[in-house]
Amino acid sequence: MARGQGPTVRRRRLASELRRLREAADLTIDEVGEKLECSASKVSRIETGHVGVTPRDARDMLALYGITGDGQEALVQLAREARKRGWWHAYNEVFTGTFVGLEADASSLRAFQALLVPGLLQTERYAFSVIRALRPDAEESETRRRVAARMARQQLLADDPPVEYWAVIDEAVLHRVVDSAEVMAEQLYRMSAMAEKPNVTVQVVPFGAGAHPGMEGPFLIMGFPEQADPDVVYVDDSTSSGLYLEQPEDVRRYALMFDHLRAAALKPDDSVALITDAAGRFAEQAAAVQEPRNTNPRQ
Repeated sequence: MARGQGPTVRRRRLASELRRLREAADLTIDEVGEKLECSASKVSRIETGHVGVTPRDARDMLALYGITGDGQEALVQLAREARKRGWWHAYNEVFTGTFVGLEADASSLRAFQALLVPGLLQTERYAFSVIRALRPDAEESETRRRVAARMARQQLLADDPPVEYWAVIDEAVLHRVVDSAEVMAEQLYRMSAMAEKPNVTVQVVPFGAGAHPGMEGPFLIMGFPEQADPDVVYVDDSTSSGLYLEQPEDVRRYALMFDHLRAAALKPDDSVALITDAAGRFAEQAAAVQEPRNTNPRQ
């Protein structure tokens, strides 16, 4: 599927268009609900993209707004396409909200992480340890299901066409031991290898850079190929489903933050070298732990 053609983005585009057409018709949400004999909250949820809209509801709303003919049929068809299921529905007990659908349809992803390797670059063992730490009360089967879902998300980086992925991480990510030295070595070697791909860029903000905008917390800026689909900022929050920012001023603020982070970070080649060096140190530690000890005094 081409980037920007998935059901989540289509639903978002339809919601925006229905809101624009209602306002052009000089109708309030309450008036639409009354005329269509439905609740105002349903109309509001449709316009914010929190719920899907059936082709029948779309047709009724468009008729109310004076949209007929080909214009109506095009938007009703968009409603049909927005109801299709993406691959992530196989993990509907893991993925909540619209995050994974938006991510899957993005043409560019700009991410910052201060404490952990970004999810799209995590190895299976690293991801398992992270998820287990974040959800200590979860059953192992649930943890493994979440790991499998995260691994499935990583297909984005190998799609045709692949998403353009730019990740900036704090140097702390390279020193925080998750699980063991062996797991860290595997993880950091994987991250440096991924950074060699033409569609993946990884930069490290060194400790020497001091205070930086990313200290506020991790975030992801999702860009889309169509002008009709504005960028979305996702601010990660492990205690909820995350915060989505779509207002132009919010998106500009985070884009500026990301630009400052890129400027403060090491160049991509230097960043990969630093990551590889850290991986090598962890590999040496792991080898030392695994080296068999000679406990026979006669040898």
